[in-house]
Parts: sequence; C-alpha cells; structure tokens
Amino acid sequence: MIAIDGSTGILLAIGIPLIVTLFIAAFSRMPNLRDASSVIAAVLTFLTVLHLLGLFNAGQTPSVSLFEVMPGLVISFSIEPLGMIFALVASGLWIPAAIYSIGYMRAENERHLTRFNICYALAIAAAIGIAFSANLFTLFIFYEVLTVSTYPLVAHKQTDEARRGARTYLAILMSTSILFLLTAIIWTWSATGTLDFQPGGFIAGHVDPALVPVLLALFAFGIGKAALMPFHRWLPSAMVAPTPVSALLHAVAVVKAGVFTMLKVGVYVFGVDYLSQTDASQWLVWLASASILIASIIALTKDDLKARLAYSTVSQLSYITLGMAMATQMGIIGGTMHIVTHAIGKITLFMCAGAIYVATHKKKVSELDGLGREMPFTFIAFTIASISIIGLPPFAGAWSKMYLMLGAANSGQLAVIGVLLVSSLLNIAYLMPIVARGFFAPSPVAAHSLGAAAADDGKRWREAPFLCVLPLCLTALLCILLVFEIGPLYEFLLHIPILPEVPTP
Repeated sequence: MIAIDGSTGILLAIGIPLIVTLFIAAFSRMPNLRDASSVIAAVLTFLTVLHLLGLFNAGQTPSVSLFEVMPGLVISFSIEPLGMIFALVASGLWIPAAIYSIGYMRAENERHLTRFNICYALAIAAAIGIAFSANLFTLFIFYEVLTVSTYPLVAHKQTDEARRGARTYLAILMSTSILFLLTAIIWTWSATGTLDFQPGGFIAGHVDPALVPVLLALFAFGIGKAALMPFHRWLPSAMVAPTPVSALLHAVAVVKAGVFTMLKVGVYVFGVDYLSQTDASQWLVWLASASILIASIIALTKDDLKARLAYSTVSQLSYITLGMAMATQMGIIGGTMHIVTHAIGKITLFMCAGAIYVATHKKKVSELDGLGREMPFTFIAFTIASISIIGLPPFAGAWSKMYLMLGAANSGQLAVIGVLLVSSLLNIAYLMPIVARGFFAPSPVAAHSLGAAAADDGKRWREAPFLCVLPLCLTALLCILLVFEIGPLYEFLLHIPILPEVPTP
C-alpha cells in the first residue's frame, strides 16, 4: 500500500474532485462512465479524508502551503478538529448524494448533466478547501469559489423561475461576502498583521473592545451562507434547483460551509474565552435565537415541501451560530455536533422530498395524504430523519441539542434553553404532520368512488427508482447508527482549543 503523508493527503482531498471534472468532461457522451466517475471520486475523496483523520489522531498536524500571493497572503492548508469534521461531512455525504443524483436526474430526464456533475465536483473541492484553510485569506478564496460553482446548479433548469432564484442566490451571497466579510478580513489584517488561524484567537489586544461586536457583526453578516436573518432569502430562493442540488446546498457543502466558517472565526480568530470575557457575542445570541423561532414559524406556513424544509434549515443553522455566540466549550461542541447530525438528517429529508416528486410529481404537503403506505421506504426514512432533526432520543440529533443546552446552562443563559425547547416543539409541528398525512390520512383517490385500486393502477407500492431510494435509506440508517459514535465524536471535539479543562459527561 502506498504511504501518503499529510501534506499530500490534503492536496489529494482537494485535488480529486478537481481532477474528476476532466474525466466527467471526457465522458460527456458516455453517461455511465461519466456518472460512475463522480461516485468513484466521492469514495476516493472520503477515503483520503479518513486517512488524514488517522494521521491527526496519531498526533500529526499536517499542513501545506502552495504559494504566496503577496507578503502575508498565502494559500495554505492545515488540519484541526473543526475542519476535520466538516471535511468528513462534505466528503462522506458526497457518496450518497452522487448516487442519488444519478437516479434523480435520469428519472427526470434532466439535461446538461455533464455541466451538472462538473459543478457538483467543483463545489465539493471548494468545501474541502474551506475545511482545511489555514488562514482567512485561503478560506475567503474557496468560499467565493463555492458560491460561483453552485450558481449554475441553482439555475440548472434554465426556466425563468430558476434564473430568478439563481440571481437572488448569487446577489445575496456575493454582496454579503464582498461588503461585509471582505471588510472584516481587511480590518483584521490591518489591526493584527496576520490572517492565520490561531488556537484561542488573535484579536485580543489588537482591536478596541468596544469595536469587537462591530467586527463580529461584519463577520456574522458577511458569512451569508450561514443564512442568518435577515440575509437568508437566498436559501428559499435556491429551492428552484433540482433536489440533488438542494441536498448539496442544505447538507453537503454550502450552508455547512457557512456555519463552519462561523465556528472557525469564533474559535480561531476571536477566541471563545475572549468573546466570553467581553460579551461581544451576546447580541448574536439573541439574533440567532430569533432566527431559530421566526424561521420555524414561517416553515409552519409553507405548503410546498421543499420550501418548508428550506426554512427548517434556516432555523437549524442558527443553532450552530448560537453555539458559537454563547462562547462556551459545550456550545462549540454542540454546534459542531449539530453540523454532523443536521447534515445527515437534512440530506435524508431532501432526498425523500425528491423521491416523492420523482414517483408522484407531488410537491405540496397537502398532496401527500396516503403516500406513506405507497412509498413506505421513503416515508420511514423521512420519519427517522424528522425525529432526529426534532432532537428526540434515541436519534443523533438529540445529542447535539443536549450539548447546546448544556452550553446555555454553563453560561447562565436559561432563556436560550427555553428557545431550544420551543424550537423543538415547532419542529414537531412542521415535520410530523407530513408523516401523519403519509401514513394515516386516507388517499384522496381512494376516498372517491374510483376505489383504491384505481388510485395506483393496480400497484401496491410506487417507490422512486432504486438509486433514489437506496441513498435515503442509508442516510436514515446513519441517523440511528451515529448515536453509537457520539462518545468518540465528543472526545474528538474536546481537542478544539477553547478551555483547558472540560468535565467528562
């Protein structure tokens, strides 16, 4: 077996998705080879990230620098716990997403699949580049690459609605990153003379404490992919894209890149201890709390299934921002854990929504009556993922919410615990009626004189194609199996450099 050192592994993790774009282009007239290339690249990328995880667990901290753009601005990468988690999520979920894309896009007879697969791979490369960025400059470059590479995916259908949604997507993400994030990065560089991420942060002593909340606000609103209100409209607008793109946006790469960046800035730029001492992030606690509740209430009003799930994502992302803003170790651990649990749960929900559309061409919650009995695999997976998103034991989502509540308790912010509890009730209110309709409501056709046989043309089940159903069943299973890895995940997250001692749960 060929031994791969850490530096080479980092370059391979970013490079494999880039290299596969050449194969995708070369196989543009051979659909099977083209689509297989994406799946193979996804597996190889994930194995490479797992290899890097092994090196990190063995005590190594791999890093690599490519080139210096100008003095102090270097494209460089390094491994640390937060980035490792995000890279594992992005590369790991690329595998079911790639398989699902084949089933969905072929079933819908979508065109321009070569462009679709190339942009998808570029987005994964950008996400892993963000995960392993060693400084703000490198992160910003890959952050913008991620925005640009996903724009054609949002506009994929080339309808007027798709173009409008893609324009909103691009306008909000580019304007926030240039006006706010870039300004925050320039301010940080001019004040500190560095952009390198440092354990415990490096802002303290360089920026007037009275201005630290302002600098944090520039970062928070500049990281538009975190969908913090009021800069969240790009996410519901992007739902015009095919469902595999929605999975990429909500679970695999885009929004997770946003909240990962939020955590990275809190831990390695400001420093959690410094935020706690100055209360500079207290305003963000309340804004994130408001986003959690408002987005959940809006989700309740949406009859379109993907729109309901989109506003659910806006709410759930703010959990992670809230974890950073509380400025406690448990908050950071809970927020990071929520990146994992939400990604697995939400990709399952979106793949289920896409499977329902492929099989029935139904998009509205009010149209799902009785479908659970006709699509049992899809609706059982939807049920499992919903319970995990809600945060009910024994599924994985319960643990991330528990650690967020512990973070709130540690910081004495009992009102935040109330927000999280109310949010879970709202989660139940907008997710479980979908399950109830699917399994317990009578089929609308069966309720008429035509009878149940006419409702399904003699078919008892009408699941989506196998390549759509298999991935969503696997990710639903992960919502259960992840419970058994919560302990090792917690132990791993203790390596995030925040406070010297943490009580063992």
